[in-house]
Amino acid sequence: MKQVAGSMKLELAQYREVAAFAQFGSDLDAATQQLLNRGVRLTELLKQGQYVPMAIEEQVAVIYCGVRGYLDKIRGDQ
Repeated sequence: MKQVAGSMKLELAQYREVAAFAQFGSDLDAATQQLLNRGVRLTELLKQGQYVPMAIEEQVAVIYCGVRGYLDKIRGDQ
């Protein structure tokens, strides 16, 4: 889990930093927009229902897919 989620902390920190600045500007380049989209997805991946935790195996697989970009083409609301 630590190996898989290691880069996730960095990506979420970058997302929060860029999101704070992006709310003031509307013209974003493609790389910034991709970072924002991935940050939204990674944040959604971490949400779990109360008293309904995911199995550790599922968590590792989902986080791995999110960090590696396999979920980038999926809309954030799915």
